[in-house]
Amino acid sequence: MTKLNNPVLMATIGAAQALRGEVRVKSYTDDPTALGNYGNLHSADGRVFEILEIREAKSMVVVRFRGINDRTAAEALNGLELFIERDNLPDEDLDEDEFFYADLEGLEAVDAEGRSYGAVTGVFDFGAGDLLELKGPGRRPVLIPFTEWSVLEIDLEAGKLLVDPIAAGLVDDKDEGFGKSFPTRGK
Repeated sequence: MTKLNNPVLMATIGAAQALRGEVRVKSYTDDPTALGNYGNLHSADGRVFEILEIREAKSMVVVRFRGINDRTAAEALNGLELFIERDNLPDEDLDEDEFFYADLEGLEAVDAEGRSYGAVTGVFDFGAGDLLELKGPGRRPVLIPFTEWSVLEIDLEAGKLLVDPIAAGLVDDKDEGFGKSFPTRGK
């Protein structure tokens, strides 16, 4: 049983497919069929999964793993998340403005004056674009848009994100009328 030092979520196993132990898998890679190109996959409980066969099927892939030979064994995997070690991801394939979510977690979000708004504790996409979750000591977590307007610069070596607190929604812009109450007309 192997425990990963810096796990990166690569896929989630879904329902069993047919009778030979195949499963439907939601892959989080650009090319879903490349899931096996990063080495063996690992579950959080330490099990190791080797892909024997993989093929596309609509919005997912169908996978056959070594040692999963029947439908019963495949059904037992439903909902299991699969990870790889961060070091297995190729950095040289990234463009200058591309990042792995795992590399953003832990970065401190600061503004131009050096004020800290917390560290990135998660990256989410609910369908309308990526969001960064920031959490600071004694603060509730907040979500900010991961856009070029709210996140101005990423410095992985320094462990920091330069943010525009107004564009990120972390502070009110008094000049724009945010946070002001407007009078209403009575009868």
